[in-house]
Amino acid sequence: MSITPLMPVYPRCDVRPVRGEGCYLVGERGECYLDFASGIAVNLLGHGHPRIVKAIADQAATLMHTSNLYGMPLGEKFAQRLVDATFADTVFFTNSGAEAVECAIKTARRYHYANGAAHRHKIISFDNAFHGRTLGTISATSQPKMRDGFEPLLPGFTVVPFNDLAAASAAVDDDTAGFLLEPVQGEGGVMPATREFLTGLRTLCDEKGLLLILDEVQCGYARTGTFFAHEQYGVAPDIMAVAKGIGAGFPLGACLATEDAARGMVFGTHGSTYGGNPLAMATGLAVLDEVLADGFLDRVKAMGARLRSALEQLIPNHDGMFEDVRGMGLMLGVKMKDAYDARAFVAHLRDRHGLLTVSAGQNVVRILPPLVIEDSHVAECIEKISAGARSFAGETAAA
Repeated sequence: MSITPLMPVYPRCDVRPVRGEGCYLVGERGECYLDFASGIAVNLLGHGHPRIVKAIADQAATLMHTSNLYGMPLGEKFAQRLVDATFADTVFFTNSGAEAVECAIKTARRYHYANGAAHRHKIISFDNAFHGRTLGTISATSQPKMRDGFEPLLPGFTVVPFNDLAAASAAVDDDTAGFLLEPVQGEGGVMPATREFLTGLRTLCDEKGLLLILDEVQCGYARTGTFFAHEQYGVAPDIMAVAKGIGAGFPLGACLATEDAARGMVFGTHGSTYGGNPLAMATGLAVLDEVLADGFLDRVKAMGARLRSALEQLIPNHDGMFEDVRGMGLMLGVKMKDAYDARAFVAHLRDRHGLLTVSAGQNVVRILPPLVIEDSHVAECIEKISAGARSFAGETAAA
């Protein structure tokens, strides 16, 4: 038998974590890593947070799963709190970000169907986006690495350049349902939407009866310094997909929508066996308590500014390797010069310097620390990147 028991769809590295402690991961040989990847923006409260551990343990001992055929007191409480804190009027809970985006797409199409315009089914999405790995979500991208071998994909998606309002406007036709985008592209290179672009899409939606669908799976839930990234643009979506940080490590996602946008989502139109189960809801409520606590978002903004400033001060010392720092809050990216490979540098930092980061498109090193980092973690990160840059440059030159 040549195939591995775990289907070999990931090029797994030699880091094999068995324990997490705050902002650190510990491998099976006892080696320690500063975790500035956070499970790709998932572990926003770090590892082993006592409030989250207690919520999971208590709820697991009480009730883990029933069914969406029954009333869900914890789900109703969690949904109400999200409604109170956001633009939304209603919430559907999922197990992942891809499921949340799928629900968002279905909600948008069903909206026009309910309005007597079933032909308005096309979604306009954008280059370099990442919305998930399901057939529906990869149909909304133009990246061959996600699409190759899975055609034919689902019809009804048009992909245009990101941050190009004219191209987005030109793509609208009588069959268009709405726009789908990440306010800050994560996998695509930590690239924020411009204010002109996002506000322009909102205006187009209002003028043409379209829906603005935001994918805040990675950039949402306090990651950028506000509860959701779109708040910094003064723009509200009609539908939004959320996941990753919402469960702080527990599999959880959500699709949020206004009452008008969700008008077509009636009995029988959507469902999930596990979505909204009591264990997930108890965890989500505990995470929300932390994120919406007084001072939490202000602290994320402050630490984001501190980390960004430290990275920007680092660049002149290695200006042959790095170009700039991009992103918002604690969702940051360091763009590397073409002579260096971000994926290789991420591996070098991991294997030689004990720092975990994530590569992204456009030759970018993604830096996604837990939102609970302190000054000492910032200093340690910068020290490791600086040392890593020196040794990586030397090895690259020697090669």
